[in-house]
Amino acid sequence: MASERFEEIADTFEFLDDWEDRYRHVIELGKAMEPLPEAMRVPATKVDGCASQVWIMPRIEGQGPEARFDFQGESDAMIVRGLIAVLHALYAGLSIAEVLAVDPRAELARLGLNDHLSAQRSNGLRAMVERIHLLAAKARG
Repeated sequence: MASERFEEIADTFEFLDDWEDRYRHVIELGKAMEPLPEAMRVPATKVDGCASQVWIMPRIEGQGPEARFDFQGESDAMIVRGLIAVLHALYAGLSIAEVLAVDPRAELARLGLNDHLSAQRSNGLRAMVERIHLLAAKARG
């Protein structure tokens, strides 16, 4: 189960044959993202396990499993900022229950990211997904 925005990214990736074009597209997605205010780039929002600096700030409306999940993210690396944008497309606007039901490995595999990211970037992506799931699990109560 993926959001409409994530489906659009998946469709675009199918259209872009060359991985370099896909890589550029991910970077463009990151550039288009709203920046995380400097005041939110604090240890509490920092994601451990990433080679670059990464912050994820949750924005949850409502309570329990039906609450709506959203977040802002930031990174000092352009490709990682793009990966945050991809994760935002995957998770933003879903209910907490839906966030926890998403199979991120399967969804991200549709983009072929695992085949083209360095081991460090893959570990960082995994750390960001784990943080999102942890935030959703906390919000579920």
